[in-house]
Amino acid sequence: MLVELMHIAPYAIAFTLPIALLGLVLLQWLRERSLATSMTVLVLVPLVATAIGVIGVSGFMFTAMLNTTMLVYLWVAIVTVPAALLLGRGIAKRTVWEREARSRERAAEASRRELVAWISHDLRTPLAGIRAMADALSDGVVSSPEDVAGYASRISTETQRLSGMVDDLFELSKITAGALRLTMSAVPLRDVISEAVAAEGPVAARKGVHLEANAEAWPVVLGSDPELARVIRNLLSNAIRHTPADGTVAVHVDAEKDRAVVRVDDACGGIPDHELDRVFDVAFRGSAARTPSGDGGAGLGLAIARGLVEAHRGEIAAHNHGPGCRFEVKLPIAV
Repeated sequence: MLVELMHIAPYAIAFTLPIALLGLVLLQWLRERSLATSMTVLVLVPLVATAIGVIGVSGFMFTAMLNTTMLVYLWVAIVTVPAALLLGRGIAKRTVWEREARSRERAAEASRRELVAWISHDLRTPLAGIRAMADALSDGVVSSPEDVAGYASRISTETQRLSGMVDDLFELSKITAGALRLTMSAVPLRDVISEAVAAEGPVAARKGVHLEANAEAWPVVLGSDPELARVIRNLLSNAIRHTPADGTVAVHVDAEKDRAVVRVDDACGGIPDHELDRVFDVAFRGSAARTPSGDGGAGLGLAIARGLVEAHRGEIAAHNHGPGCRFEVKLPIAV
């Protein structure tokens, strides 16, 4: 038996080796193609090599035994090739998903590092001002009632800024951690828009920005009143901040099928196309310079707005429109 095996071994190698080498070349050529195709070739190569080797060793004499063997190979191929296709597609989908997941994780980690860096800078600036003014008051550097009142007012302003930033961070942390809990009810958009416009009106007036609201319809949406109010106020605050004096910030409300649409138009001059997709990113403020102005925020308002809108199963988008930008929010209408 051993002698027979040693006798047929060279013939088996001679017939199967070229098929194996051809399969290797084919796999190299297909390395940029789909994983399912590579898996199919990987399954077919040993099957074909084995079949050719068996036929070659038999001396191409198609006996009943050889015919039975080849029939077995045929059924094995019928079973294994579709299995290889399914397995390849499954592995490909999993690979793509894992790659996308790693990409999202890297983006989230980079966003967190940016947020920590920018927030640290933004917190340090008002804190340094508060400490300097508090030291001046404590050391008696300023003593006149007018100067003391001015310092106290500026300390109060900076403290309010810090409080707002901390509130934004807390809200954003709840959104990103999935800890946000909404109490859903029917919310009239007329009330939400009116309150937001009234709250942001003094800020717009101080800057000389015209603030107006109008509606084709005033739909009632399914949502949480405080969170929806925060969305509109964040959008208005962002629009007012970037609109020059004598510019206009307009709120338009309409209904489309089963969705209410709120559009906030400003006169910011537009956003570069390559930055439009980033306006809702955490800590993005459209400028490489991160020194906050007196009315600037920490770059969290739009990120919070997006998180709250998505928590309502709504949509939010931004695009250039007219003399500035349009932020559009779509919310489900209450049934």
